Amino acid sequence: MAGRGDGVELSLEEFTQFLDEIRDQPAWRTKADKEMDYCDGNQLDSEILGQMRELGIPPAVEPLMGPTIDAVLGLEVRNRGDWKVVPDSQDDSDDVADALNYKLHQAETRSVADTACSDAFAPQIKVGLGWVYVGREQDPFKYPYVVEAVHRNEIFYDWFAKPDMSNARYLVRRKWFDRRIPKLMFPDRATLIDNASSGWLGLDYSSLTLDGGDSAQLYVSADQERRWTVEEQEWRDLHNSRVCLFEVWYRRWERALVIKSPDGRVVEYDKRNAMHQLVVSEGAVELQWAIVSRVRLAWWMGPHKLSDVPSPYRHNRFPYVPFWGKREDRTGVPFALARGMMYLQDQINALHSKSQWLMAARRVVRTKGAVLGSAEQLRQEVARPDADIELDDQAMRDGGIFKVEIDLQLTQQQFQRLQDSRDGLRRVGGIYSEFQGQNSNTTSGIQFNSQVEQSNQSLADILDNFKTARTAVGDLLLSLIIEDGIGKQESVFINGGGIRPDRTVILNSPATDDQTGMRYLNNDIERVKTKVVVDNVPSAATFKQQQLAAMSEAFKAAPPQFQPLMLPFLLALMDIPNREDLIRAIKDAGASATPEQVQEQIRAAVEQALTKARYELELQRLKQQQPLIDAQVQKVAVEAATKAVEGFFSATQAANQIAMIPGVAQSADQILRSAGMPDHDAAPLIAQAPAGSESANLPRNTSPLLPANPDVGLRSGIEGGQEPQPGDIQ
Repeated sequence: MAGRGDGVELSLEEFTQFLDEIRDQPAWRTKADKEMDYCDGNQLDSEILGQMRELGIPPAVEPLMGPTIDAVLGLEVRNRGDWKVVPDSQDDSDDVADALNYKLHQAETRSVADTACSDAFAPQIKVGLGWVYVGREQDPFKYPYVVEAVHRNEIFYDWFAKPDMSNARYLVRRKWFDRRIPKLMFPDRATLIDNASSGWLGLDYSSLTLDGGDSAQLYVSADQERRWTVEEQEWRDLHNSRVCLFEVWYRRWERALVIKSPDGRVVEYDKRNAMHQLVVSEGAVELQWAIVSRVRLAWWMGPHKLSDVPSPYRHNRFPYVPFWGKREDRTGVPFALARGMMYLQDQINALHSKSQWLMAARRVVRTKGAVLGSAEQLRQEVARPDADIELDDQAMRDGGIFKVEIDLQLTQQQFQRLQDSRDGLRRVGGIYSEFQGQNSNTTSGIQFNSQVEQSNQSLADILDNFKTARTAVGDLLLSLIIEDGIGKQESVFINGGGIRPDRTVILNSPATDDQTGMRYLNNDIERVKTKVVVDNVPSAATFKQQQLAAMSEAFKAAPPQFQPLMLPFLLALMDIPNREDLIRAIKDAGASATPEQVQEQIRAAVEQALTKARYELELQRLKQQQPLIDAQVQKVAVEAATKAVEGFFSATQAANQIAMIPGVAQSADQILRSAGMPDHDAAPLIAQAPAGSESANLPRNTSPLLPANPDVGLRSGIEGGQEPQPGDIQ
């Protein structure tokens, strides 16, 4: 499979062609700059001020365009909704969507994406076009994603592309840098940047050779610069040591073989991928040829190409999102509310200046020669509030006329026209006075809300374009989050806010199929299809206050048995400390509501207490009996030791008897067999005495220490021993 954006690099001829196309586009940027000046209050240029000075008209400005459009900007903030990640099909996991939704909200906050979209909405509503950049932050000490508004004059795009730039051939961003910055961005091109940014000052052309190496490359670059047709001031400022970098995003189209699965997923076929080969051989997917585009990025400094690489992003789109206002049908030139307001704004300013001039103006009717002095002196004196005009006595006696008139009726007409122009400026923008919160002739709240709703309908087209662009910004940001999380196991904690239970979702968890033994990833964010939508519920504080007021009225009107169910949702709309803990405590307290449940809890608690009491009593009784048990065990051990000693002593005495009288062993064995005891020895332990032999006449043992039973001597003395035998010494 070909890599993303693999293809032919951008040549200098193509880059020059892009710049020529941009130069031939309609000159809408100058008009847009003037419209933005009017919105900013800069409404009188030097030419108009010079003309007013010649006519003696004082300059006056009433900047109504800015506050009128600011009301629309406030509408965006007030109705701003959060991004929401939802599964693109029923087969995709809601857990993955919820986890990505949490990560997207975190990125939205940390990258101040809302502020960037609002900054782009301002030129969108004023002049018809704003831009937002979504990419990665180059500074590792900052948040990894950056979302920022870009000035419209930095972006130049394919004029014939679709509004979403999905088929645009190129998009160029021009930005001026200090000459040291490009050297840090492209250290391998530092020598070229140094020489080109300084105008090749100090370079000895005679030292350049064509033998190869850096010297030959510098010679080629210098020659390209001399032959390039673009003006030098468009990319180099020798006086301030600044250069302009051209960030060129462009597309290359090619035919590619793609896999289309039954669930609608489309991926490019990779013949080196075993899974692709398997599903194709089994006929589980459909193979087809398609024309696809690949995005690449090139950096240029004038005619010098500094870099040309495939797009660093997987989404295969330009990282710049346009915020369109309105576009002319025939030319595609962007415009918005400021265009229709400019004429009325000029009229308001002119009426202000003229009314002030008329309030101070004086009409003089005089006979020639009736006033002493020149006409200029007369005009200056009449304009003064403490005028002192000297008349020619002879001329006045001869019927001369001198009158100073003030026409206040004309000033009143101008004031009425001024009021009409003020109202007209709002009407051309579809913005009523009620929309701005101003006093009006409405006499009821329903009529007031109706006027506000009419303003919303007039702005619906532009607001819908903003919603589409803002969704595209969230989609690009989500794409970066997914790209950075592919294959990485991560636990995402999702806070239920007290309303729903908290849970933890593990993304990219390794697992094994029990049937096939194949390893895969649970909650694989690369395979789950999701999309970004804008939540219809605004997240502004004012809207939450309205929700709280409506919920409070509904709570009051609800039956008592339903109020405990509604209370957690009512508290969720309040900005109070420890709100989630309070909601959980209320839900836990309301869990045992019925008397039967209370009785069952009491019964279970009593049984548990009784069981615990019986256990403690039994344990105490065993502790009390423990000394007695220990004494009995000790007694048994002593008795066992005594028996062992007795047995050993008896066995020793018997062995002595058998050794002296062997016949005793046979007699003892016979007695035991008669008693039913088994003989465990295969042969007698003591050999039998030879037949016919007489016993040795041995003396009897008359020792008092020889009872056969040692217990006799221990318990009853020698007197209780064995019965006396014949021959014993009495």
